[in-house]
Amino acid sequence: MKIGIPRSLLYYYYPFWQTLFSRLGFQPVLSDKTNTEILDTAVKDSVSEICVPIKVYVGHVLSLMKKGVDYIYIPRLVSIRKGVTLCPKFLGLPDMIKHSLPGISDKVLTHKIQSDSDDISDYRNYTDFLKVFDISKSELKKALQLAKNEWLNFRKLQKEGYKTELLLEDKKELREDGDLNIGLLGYVYNMYERFINMDLISRLEEMGARVSTFEMFDEEMINDFVSGLRKPMFWEFTNKLMAVGYNFINSPLIDGIIHVTAFGCGPDSILGPFLEIDAEENKKPFMTLRIDEQTGESHVLTRIEAFIDLLRIRKRREAL
Repeated sequence: MKIGIPRSLLYYYYPFWQTLFSRLGFQPVLSDKTNTEILDTAVKDSVSEICVPIKVYVGHVLSLMKKGVDYIYIPRLVSIRKGVTLCPKFLGLPDMIKHSLPGISDKVLTHKIQSDSDDISDYRNYTDFLKVFDISKSELKKALQLAKNEWLNFRKLQKEGYKTELLLEDKKELREDGDLNIGLLGYVYNMYERFINMDLISRLEEMGARVSTFEMFDEEMINDFVSGLRKPMFWEFTNKLMAVGYNFINSPLIDGIIHVTAFGCGPDSILGPFLEIDAEENKKPFMTLRIDEQTGESHVLTRIEAFIDLLRIRKRREAL
């Protein structure tokens, strides 16, 4: 049996899901990497009002339909922290796909995932699989334990500074060193969607910057920050970005911050002004880079080149 996994949005849990489905005796099948065809199809078959990550996801689902998979795995990821949910689009993702793409409803494999951390291996989240796949409880529990081990190792390597985008391809390479330290803020599906963001991280590294991202940070630091907020954000990924964003703002090791966000993102429209205002007050260079399906390569390159040049000028002046 072939289980299709879209290479988009929640794809960054792939080390967990690839191990889980493989150990249950199924064949995980990834959609192709985002390309012009996937994006064009996505824009055509999506409502114009949604953000580009969701549009891209639609394109990946349609890509999997062409691969003849038996199911397309679209879990309803509700939370990875007690009492805090993810963006509403994640909560409604299975329904959105079922009711917007004809002929796909019977192929959607979905269930609810509700966890207190980014370890989503709790057996209670996967009991629907027992009936769908006709497997035993012991088989499922063993597969979940192996998947958990794979996921925890993946997270360990991320925190050690290995490149997430290469770890997902089963390659290990540490982040590049450079004369500038850039704090890159953004949801993983914006930061590592190379086709949409014009391979932003590689561009920064080619310009001599060392890039730090939120998944390199220990959960304890993020949890301490969030627990100290009088009123945390409603969305968990946004809380994580806020915690790391303020760490970047207050860190003397970070020369500048780039916030990469999708045009029309509701949570980021609230988070962004907080970070921009406090970065300015703390004299920390801050740039917001908004992307959508119409973003051009020259736009991204021009802006990051100018930002890097300004940081170097500032650094030279401070050294005098």
